[in-house]
Amino acid sequence: MKSHSTASHCEIPKEWVEEFEAAARRPLENRLRYAFIHTYKPVLDDAPYRSFTTMEEYRDWCEKNLPSWLGYGRL
Repeated sequence: MKSHSTASHCEIPKEWVEEFEAAARRPLENRLRYAFIHTYKPVLDDAPYRSFTTMEEYRDWCEKNLPSWLGYGRL
């Protein structure tokens, strides 16, 4: 049986390979600095911290205060 690598099934655009190789040559500190994009999360980012006595209290707070698109609601 002949094995095929992923590269043989799809051609990776030359520009993508060049960009990857250029990024790989950058120092790790630079790569990590630009790897994450901060997205403002309403309510969650508006206070430095919150604490709750119980998990139930935390879940109730999430349900009442956070937009559903953040994904902190109950299933």
